[in-house]
Amino acid sequence: MKTYKNLYPFIISIENLLLAARKAAKGKRYKTNTARFHVELEKEIIRLHDELKNKQYQPGPYREFYICEPKMRMISAAPYRDRVVHHALCNIIQPLFERSFIDDSYANRIGKGTHRAVLRYQEYAGRYKYVLKGDVKKYFASIDHEILKMKIRKKIADGDTLWLTDRIIDCSNLQEPVFEYFPGDTLFSPFEKKRGLPLGNLTSQFFANIYLDSMDHYIKETLCCGAYVRYVDDWVIFGDDKSVLNRIRGQIKKYLEGLRLSMHENKSRVHRVSEGLCFLGHRIFPEYRRLKRENVVRFRKRMRKMQRLYEEGRMSWQDVNNSIQSWNAHAAFSRTWHLRSRLFSQYTFQRRSA
Repeated sequence: MKTYKNLYPFIISIENLLLAARKAAKGKRYKTNTARFHVELEKEIIRLHDELKNKQYQPGPYREFYICEPKMRMISAAPYRDRVVHHALCNIIQPLFERSFIDDSYANRIGKGTHRAVLRYQEYAGRYKYVLKGDVKKYFASIDHEILKMKIRKKIADGDTLWLTDRIIDCSNLQEPVFEYFPGDTLFSPFEKKRGLPLGNLTSQFFANIYLDSMDHYIKETLCCGAYVRYVDDWVIFGDDKSVLNRIRGQIKKYLEGLRLSMHENKSRVHRVSEGLCFLGHRIFPEYRRLKRENVVRFRKRMRKMQRLYEEGRMSWQDVNNSIQSWNAHAAFSRTWHLRSRLFSQYTFQRRSA
């Protein structure tokens, strides 16, 4: 495998840091922390450059909050200047890893995304009888720091760049505790390992792809599974022999143990494609797609909440419209014309009179 050196000067260059600041500000330009950074953009960029050059850069504390949809999860928001550094790092090293990623890995990659993954799923569903759906239990919270660093070092041989990647990984905030034992562990192994990446970081999404890249190649090249799709920690494999897919399931479970990851037993099993399996927010049949019922229920709740906030003057029409248009684009990808027409006709938005 080819390794890369002399990357750090490109990462910390003024030009790259300015580009990173523009990317980090996308969609967040009017937030307080973003605006404050960009008011004195030149000074902030030079300060970041000097800190990185002199190895004095220290990530700040995360702001933690929880979201409840579709399940309770802790989101960790890094300070804005740290997000600039994350973009600067990914600008340079992500293309180097992209060259070895398989085509059918769809998360957090240019030209990929959920819709392309769903279309690929449907393409395979039209050609095979069965699908093995897999899921990694508590994926981000379980990522082992030592294993991740080793995987990065297989591609990056630049000590300065590795100092920065290690600094970002080591400064991850505490995630949900995971107590899993794997072959060769002692009684204290689960407590001695440093694990977990913060949900919400650009670097976490990128590192998560690196972590499972070897599994992708194992499935495609060693297990010879051509019809395979992965999005973060959700993956599917298609075939015409149910027993073969169940055997593959056991092989992947064993492979994941080598990465100190556990397969989610209840969510990892073989289905008939004709049943219409739920994948990435859609229930997918070989000939058509429907929106998951839970998605519609959550959107109704969100609409009622936005109605109340807009009526009270605590939410702007622009924010309401952005939220509706975002969900509409997602829902329109499935057979939902009548559903959307009915939903949107049920809600009106009016300010409360003084």
